[in-house]
Amino acid sequence: MSEEWSDERLMLAYRDGDATAFEHLYRRYRIRLYRHLAHQCGDNRLAEELYHDVWMKVIAARAGYEPLAKFSTWIFRIAHNRLIDHYRRHDRDGAKQYDSDCDPDELAASPAETPPRLHERGVIAVRLATALAALPEPQREAFLMAEEGGLSLEEIANAMSCGRETVKSRLRYAMSKLRHSLKDLL
Repeated sequence: MSEEWSDERLMLAYRDGDATAFEHLYRRYRIRLYRHLAHQCGDNRLAEELYHDVWMKVIAARAGYEPLAKFSTWIFRIAHNRLIDHYRRHDRDGAKQYDSDCDPDELAASPAETPPRLHERGVIAVRLATALAALPEPQREAFLMAEEGGLSLEEIANAMSCGRETVKSRLRYAMSKLRHSLKDLL
């Protein structure tokens, strides 16, 4: 199987019974999907549960999959809907802190990093986490889909079921608030 295959082609191959195609998709999306969920909900255990739910929904939907949108839009829409379902069932606490090291195997520090540099990165991560947690949920979700998920405005709009201009506004407000909150770090 070619590594250059598009996500949609891989999903179609998986739909047709090629388990290796699923493995390729999983490798492409596992880190950014998990990070998106972890940053969005602020709880690594909950993010892990939601993450597995999203992949289970992908597996369950494979027989009926048709590439009507980009795969990235489709999977982030599933994640968005799963988050909304969770928030509807549970009262959401205020801003939560989260651990920025979502996947220790992938994000391990290089041996050349010194303890002061690691400490500084930790301080910045906490500051960023706090600033992200302070954003209204729609702004935070749009920002994370763009930054962690690498989605375009159109893909975010499709995933969030809103207009492109709404996404642009949410991103603009999110960036403005983040810049203001982190201005001393810039």
